[in-house]
Amino acid sequence: MPTLRIEHAVPSFEMWKQAFDSDPADRKGSGVTRYRISQGIEDPNFVMIDLDFNTVADAQKLLEFMEQVWAGPGKAFMVDPRARIVETVEDVNL
Repeated sequence: MPTLRIEHAVPSFEMWKQAFDSDPADRKGSGVTRYRISQGIEDPNFVMIDLDFNTVADAQKLLEFMEQVWAGPGKAFMVDPRARIVETVEDVNL
């Protein structure tokens, strides 16, 4: 399962979360099957988002869209966004 992992600082988690919840990327329509949001323990204004997909092509397409958002209106909500597509190679519950 490919995952698009995005991480960045935000000026305000609450402001960013409102923008995220408005879903400008149409996550479901873009092929996202599940997502997780994490915050830094020491810095709650640092967020990590894992977006799961069925195909790498869908993940790449959403990443391309997000790069356009980051270059434009996303600048108000995200600081130095970084992203990569990863593949889970092992998932163990203990």
